[in-house]
Amino acid sequence: MEQYEITGMSCAACSSRVEKAVSKVEGVTSCSVSLLTNSMGVEGSASAEDIISAVKNAGYGAKRLGAFKEKSSDAADRLEYNETPALKRRLIASLGFLLVLMYFSMGHMMWNMPLPPFFNDNHVAMGLVQLLLTAAVMVINQKFFISGFKSLLHKSPNMDTLVALGAGASFVYSTYALFAMTSAQSHGDSDAVMGYMHEFYFESGAMILALITLGKMLEARSKGKTTDALKSLMRLSPKTAVIEKEGAQVTVGVEQVRPGDIFVVRPGENIPVDGIVIDGESAVNEAALTGESIPIDKSEGDSVSAATVNQSGFIRCRATKVGEDTTLSQIIKMVSDAASSKAPIAKAADRVSGIFVPAVIAIAAVTMLIWLLVGKSAGFALARGISVLVISCPCALGLATPVAIMVGNGIGAKNGILFKNAASLEETGKVQIVALDKTGTITQGEPKVTDIIPYGDISENELLSIAYSLEIKSEHPLAKAIIKRGEALGLKAKEASEFKALPGNGLSAVLEGKPAAGGNLSFISSKTNLPQELTAKAQELANEGKTPLFFGIEDKPAGIIAVADVIKEDSTGAVKELKDMGIRVVMLTGDNERTAKTIGKAAGVDEVIAEVLPDGKESAIQSLKEKGKVAMVGDGINDAPALTCADIGIAIGAGTDVAIDAADIVLMKSRLSDVPSAIRLSRATLRNIHENLFWAFIYNIIGIPLAAGAFISLFGWELNPMFGAAAMSLSSFCVVTNAIRLNLINIKSPRRDKKIKKGKEVNTMTKTMKIEGMMCAHCEARVKQCLEALEQVKEAEVSHKTGTAKLTLGASVSDDVLKQTVEDQGYKVLSM
Repeated sequence: MEQYEITGMSCAACSSRVEKAVSKVEGVTSCSVSLLTNSMGVEGSASAEDIISAVKNAGYGAKRLGAFKEKSSDAADRLEYNETPALKRRLIASLGFLLVLMYFSMGHMMWNMPLPPFFNDNHVAMGLVQLLLTAAVMVINQKFFISGFKSLLHKSPNMDTLVALGAGASFVYSTYALFAMTSAQSHGDSDAVMGYMHEFYFESGAMILALITLGKMLEARSKGKTTDALKSLMRLSPKTAVIEKEGAQVTVGVEQVRPGDIFVVRPGENIPVDGIVIDGESAVNEAALTGESIPIDKSEGDSVSAATVNQSGFIRCRATKVGEDTTLSQIIKMVSDAASSKAPIAKAADRVSGIFVPAVIAIAAVTMLIWLLVGKSAGFALARGISVLVISCPCALGLATPVAIMVGNGIGAKNGILFKNAASLEETGKVQIVALDKTGTITQGEPKVTDIIPYGDISENELLSIAYSLEIKSEHPLAKAIIKRGEALGLKAKEASEFKALPGNGLSAVLEGKPAAGGNLSFISSKTNLPQELTAKAQELANEGKTPLFFGIEDKPAGIIAVADVIKEDSTGAVKELKDMGIRVVMLTGDNERTAKTIGKAAGVDEVIAEVLPDGKESAIQSLKEKGKVAMVGDGINDAPALTCADIGIAIGAGTDVAIDAADIVLMKSRLSDVPSAIRLSRATLRNIHENLFWAFIYNIIGIPLAAGAFISLFGWELNPMFGAAAMSLSSFCVVTNAIRLNLINIKSPRRDKKIKKGKEVNTMTKTMKIEGMMCAHCEARVKQCLEALEQVKEAEVSHKTGTAKLTLGASVSDDVLKQTVEDQGYKVLSM
């Protein structure tokens, strides 16, 4: 997505106009304009020149920013609302002239303030002073008139057009009344003179401009706070790096670092770019990226990221990713793109914004005409028309969604939850089913020693020492668990000779002159006689989803060490939180059913779908989508198809690049507990958007009829144009302030969780049949056809290679019926 900075926009009608103009450019596939950040994201093959030309033809300015080519500090400065000081100066100057104007126009009438003798009974002089003071306020706020009438000439009226028309009409009519009064005074018609005095609306025009400027300033300050999270991310990037060059350490700008350069980081310094530690050890604080305050130990071979803080030791690193490729830059790009994108809920407001201003101008004209037709004075009719113009606020409509999206994205980024676009932030809260990959998501993703069971006179330490001495020469994944446990206990490997490894079985060696062996049941059984109690214990461990490894020495059994991929500390709590939210939790895994059910039971999931291949995971997600909106959480390459297929794909940050690319949300901390946090944040953001849209719509629905005088005959309510301008000023400010209120929520706390309405319930279960006799694809098709002919079978996944048929059932059916159905086709069912 190419980013552009847009200048000259003042309201939702402006952003809608720019979006329509750019969308018509040949080669543009999507365009999203953010009024909040004054930016535009464009996708497609159209050239930058054509896009900028389209924006200029629409009456606005554009500048291409590129894909984060600018410095992070410059990008952060761009997000600052630099017009706030200018608006403040305009407001102070406007108020200075306005106070003097109010003194002359209303002070002597309302509060009996004394006037200079010159003005006594000199109404023309009084009118001229008001005209000059109002003109001064109009010159100070000329931006409204320039932008408003320029937009009108481009046939795209905006909020500035409404303000310019309202204030301009007040000034023009009052000027007419002044000249008419001068004529009446020259003819000695004192009654007419006093009548025209009451037709002056100079103070209304000036007050409208001052109040709208006040509202703009408050809005700008509030909008600046909504981008605080993104600005703080951008400013995290270090400015310099110390690299090794020709044997010396040289300080250079971070933009000069290239992949492969060696850089050094001292305690207390920020790491300048992504890299790999090649020398030294340290504790690195990664809170800037993950929100995790506990430092992570780093040593040779570990990766480090830009903007994280080296807290203790001196480290030398080799740069791997620099510039826009660093993790920090990718996070900034993701958050920025999400802010630039449009949420689906914003489309209704955009459609209204596109026709809002012309409709308001038409309503104002009709209002004036109706009041004139019913016999009211031109001044009264004009006041009603001006009130309609200045009370109407398209800004509140345009800001309702993007400010909440920006704040929500910022909160997510602070907590290590990255939403790739506004749609994912909106839709995540509507999820009804969460499908979890097992390995690396629910579990640690690497085996660990869970049980040490010595036999006979062998102690735990002796058993572990034998296992450690054997496994230290092995490359098997399960060996690593034993090696890690041995190293943690400070064990030293015994002297080994005649080492032999039999893939898939075990290994043997002579340890300090004693023959030793380790491996699975069949391998150790060939080396020694295993007692019944050990094999029974091994079966018990296997039933718990653990892998029992047998060890023996001098032809005698030494015991069992069980290894398993253990559940993460936060997995059980995360699953419980999801279930408490009314979300169904399903575990998907390629593991065997026994292991999967053990892990699933321990984690507390509602359903386990085991023995699924990558394409099988995708099919399972498709099936789950029939029951409701599905989120898939995974970390591996094999999860990418399922992540893409799901309504919302959530990637664990420590996972593969493929999984992260396929996902809609990235969890930087690699914690499952961040899944309920992401859902809470989405729900809170969507609730805030609904509140903002309600306020924006209800304000206009009530305000416009009130300004037009629809309630005068019913309740006697008559709205002065000045109060209309004040209401308009506050409407956008209220919407933005409400969005900032999102910062107060605690996305970690389940205290306010509410269960969502579940999707249509479908009673389903799965069964796996082991079938003998299938030889080819024709056999598969035959078995599949006969099983799916049964009314209770929704789907049958049949494979002649594995000799299995996985059934998804919509209703209960007996094993005997299933077995008979298959065996009638000439195949044999071995198990169910």
